[in-house]
Amino acid sequence: MNPFLGYRAIRICLDRKDIFITQIRALLRASVYGNLRIMFPMISGINELREAKEVIEEVKGELALENIKVSDEIQIGIMIEIPSAAVISDMLAKEVDFFSIGTNDLIQYTVAVDRMNEKVSYLYSPLNPGVLRLIKLVVDNAHKEGKWVGVCGEMAGDLNAIPVLLGMGLDEFSMSASSILKARKLISSLKYDEMKNMVSEVLNMSLTEEISKHIESVVNN
Repeated sequence: MNPFLGYRAIRICLDRKDIFITQIRALLRASVYGNLRIMFPMISGINELREAKEVIEEVKGELALENIKVSDEIQIGIMIEIPSAAVISDMLAKEVDFFSIGTNDLIQYTVAVDRMNEKVSYLYSPLNPGVLRLIKLVVDNAHKEGKWVGVCGEMAGDLNAIPVLLGMGLDEFSMSASSILKARKLISSLKYDEMKNMVSEVLNMSLTEEISKHIESVVNN
């Protein structure tokens, strides 16, 4: 009934391996022509990640038997968009090269809100204290393992959220083209140390409105 909680992304890939293998085979064949990164979406636990990685290794073996070259520099990453993945991000970070935090779904799943439902959409906020703590946890766990972390979704281009994400140490921002210039202008005006200090204050605040006002006061100070 709810497709967001159902049969999609990595779940389809692992269920329909005939389709998945075709995709992985094409990606690996293309890897010698550029800088390839493969990212698995909607990972909720270790088993899914390991099974997906096994498919990659199996296909690599098949291509080797066919004397088809594959790059040795392929990075494997996952989307962190399910709270269970965020909570065990310390474990997941040991098994990947990078994370990309999918903020649209992470917010939706964390606060149990369908943002298209006008009755509850007011609860959907990137500055929800629970959401911010999960993101900080993911970033810290990745960096402990020497892995880089990107952020995508509307939050990545949100001018109110960017200062917090920067202070948390996000390594890469992925946003729509229309947001890039404004985001770049804002980021170039901020000092990392100040944003880092602000994050430590924000994470101790319990209200979304309080957090929003504090960010605005620090940025405009």
